[in-house]
Amino acid sequence: MRHASIRELYEYWNKQRGRRPAPDRYDIEPGPIRHILADTFILSVGEDTGHRFRIAGTRICATFGRELKSERFLDLWAASSRRQMHDLLKIVSNEAIGLIASAHGTSNDGSACDAELLLLPLAHTGYGTARVLGALASPDSANWLGVATLGPLTLGTPRFLGHGIESKPLTASSPAAAPARPTGRVRHGLVVYDGGLR
Repeated sequence: MRHASIRELYEYWNKQRGRRPAPDRYDIEPGPIRHILADTFILSVGEDTGHRFRIAGTRICATFGRELKSERFLDLWAASSRRQMHDLLKIVSNEAIGLIASAHGTSNDGSACDAELLLLPLAHTGYGTARVLGALASPDSANWLGVATLGPLTLGTPRFLGHGIESKPLTASSPAAAPARPTGRVRHGLVVYDGGLR
């Protein structure tokens, strides 16, 4: 995690979840992370919602030159990255595992931009739509922010952030999207669901 906003959001999320796989969406308050709100967002994840922004920070909106609330998150990505981003969002929300990735784009004045993306699951119960807390930050944006806007992003190498581990590379054997489960407890880095034989 190279960007300060990314590190701060991950540390806050980690503190709020405690020993749970993910904090509840109501555990996230703007006050403790007010210094990084401009780089943060919350997504409503689901096929029926189209992975839309519920909240988008002011710097993220300025980066793309428009208000992003209610827009589809996948529309920020180049066609070559959309399918993978769609699948990664399902993994983050269904498997309750965080993800960090690099992203690359070009502004409309031709400036290259490298950014860092963080996606963190928020617990949801009942039939509510899954939520993902995230941040998108770029150290390069100060050079052109307010003068130009960023075009579609391409996804770099993603890495999972699991419970009790720093990160692990995304490989063919990485978690696949699976149906969401309501509750579980973490044992040795795995989520255990109680049930079955007594």
